[in-house]
Amino acid sequence: MIEAVREAGRYPTTAEAEHITRVVLAALGSQITGDERVALAHALPRRAAALIASEPPARTPSPAAEFVESLTPHLEGATPATARWHAGSVLSALPPLLGTPLTTRLLSQLPPGYALLFGVAELTPHP
Repeated sequence: MIEAVREAGRYPTTAEAEHITRVVLAALGSQITGDERVALAHALPRRAAALIASEPPARTPSPAAEFVESLTPHLEGATPATARWHAGSVLSALPPLLGTPLTTRLLSQLPPGYALLFGVAELTPHP
């Protein structure tokens, strides 16, 4: 997974890709609840699964723009644009690991705007 993130984000080192992955997955863990959170953790490598479980879930998920903005203070020197790049680099590595059914379930639980971060088209409107 880290190598996929490193390639997607064009990070020069594995350590940088690992750090960014930790920050983004911990933040994602706070956005997902219920069965989808459990399924997500089971689909990921052990260390990544622990990051999903490390943050308590929010009552309601943040809009995608707020999610990205929340990453900025945790990523040294990040701007809103680079935080979005980092989020997309990590989240777009998830669909190949999770498969389409789980990715679709996760996106249905999140507000509009997350699909693009996951690297998938948002073709159906949210209720």
